[in-house]
Amino acid sequence: MMEDLTRQPLPETPLKRPNMLTILCILTFIGSGMQLFSSLVIAGFYDMFVQISHEFADKFKMPGMEQLREVRPLFFLISAILYAGSVIGAVFMMRMKKTGFHIYTIFQILLILSPMYFMHLPSPGTFDILFSGLFIFLYSMNLKFMS
Repeated sequence: MMEDLTRQPLPETPLKRPNMLTILCILTFIGSGMQLFSSLVIAGFYDMFVQISHEFADKFKMPGMEQLREVRPLFFLISAILYAGSVIGAVFMMRMKKTGFHIYTIFQILLILSPMYFMHLPSPGTFDILFSGLFIFLYSMNLKFMS
């Protein structure tokens, strides 16, 4: 009888997802999901987007709008793919998989670098680096809870 108790495998306890990880994933779903949607819409209706951005830039004197007018639809299509990758990474992390962190990080780095290639910018945007870096740092603090 005693031997039967010692030989039985212990039941696996599911990993408990920390609240901070849940909040980060939800914020990623919202932010990257909205960017994914808007990138697909702009890529699909690019000519209309260029016309509206011309009018908007002229009316409100917005600096930087001329850069968006020079970018081809391929940039927005690739951006949509990269945002989808970020969402996929967040889904994996929501399921407590470390692979999601690596997927998310790779796609965030590509999102930071892609405007430099397509818009011929000399350096990445400071806000992009800070915001992505903050999320990557906060996600990395939760790696110890993932398998």
